[in-house]
Amino acid sequence: MARSMTLSLIFPLIAFGGSASAQAQPEDAVAGQQLEATECSKCHALEGPAHASQTAPSLAAIAQMRSTTSMSLHAFLLTSHPRMPNFRLTSQEVDNVVAYILSLQRRR
Repeated sequence: MARSMTLSLIFPLIAFGGSASAQAQPEDAVAGQQLEATECSKCHALEGPAHASQTAPSLAAIAQMRSTTSMSLHAFLLTSHPRMPNFRLTSQEVDNVVAYILSLQRRR
């Protein structure tokens, strides 16, 4: 009983993490890049280390982290953080930004 309950709790997390990246379309990444250009780039560089005016890691560096997955990015973007502005992104905007960041990943 406990095992089936655990599986029923874990399965949606696995399905969510897999489905978001499997459903990502190129236009999602383009829309995410546009949002990055208007909002995220105020703190995040696209590549390289953070500049003096930028207090956050580059999006390319975030994309290369081993912990970066669709699920981890969704969780991060949907949770407020003290050093990050409290953006009110729609679920589609979050999906688009996630698709864009994942598009920056080099094959590991």
